[in-house]
Amino acid sequence: MSLSRAPRRRRSTSGRAILLTAVTLASALTLSACSDSGSGGKPSGSAGGNYVTGPGGISTVAKGDRAEAPKLDGETVDAKNLDVTSLKGKVVVLNVWGSWCPPCRAEAPYFAKVSKAMADGGKDVAFVGLNTRDNSKQNAASFEETYGITYPSLYDPDGKLMLRFPKGTLNPQSIPSTIVLDKEGRIASRTLVAVNEEQLRSMIDPLLAEK
Repeated sequence: MSLSRAPRRRRSTSGRAILLTAVTLASALTLSACSDSGSGGKPSGSAGGNYVTGPGGISTVAKGDRAEAPKLDGETVDAKNLDVTSLKGKVVVLNVWGSWCPPCRAEAPYFAKVSKAMADGGKDVAFVGLNTRDNSKQNAASFEETYGITYPSLYDPDGKLMLRFPKGTLNPQSIPSTIVLDKEGRIASRTLVAVNEEQLRSMIDPLLAEK
């Protein structure tokens, strides 16, 4: 009887090891990005694919090749109305996020810090969040309070605003995504992963310097 039990114990240990490996891999995927749009992770081009993706995963488009951003408007998390078109003349940073998303929580302190520094420095930069897939504004508002987010976020629980970006542009394909518009309201850069302060500034500063 003891000899017949030994193989079963070895098989059970092996099964637990396989299960642990699967859970570890799933956790790693969850931390890398919360979701995507089903594009297989491949970025769409802008103006026929005239963009360059750097080693940090930030895609940029030359000034003459940029596509116009879609109209993004609606109610914000704090129940106000916002039309991003009204921000033309400023560099606009659009951050797609959800309170349920671990990478969004990781990058939130950098957005809070950089947005405050830009405002205090009188820079022509506006930050706007696109809050998506949160089933209540309360969850989104709690997230903003926790991380000190003071700029407005459009409430987009169904992701309809994300879908306004036309195919063939640097559109948001994952959560989080960050898209930066130049002062003329055109899509200048995009990243599909969480960013730190240095990466965020690297997307903004060149656009502030443009004439």
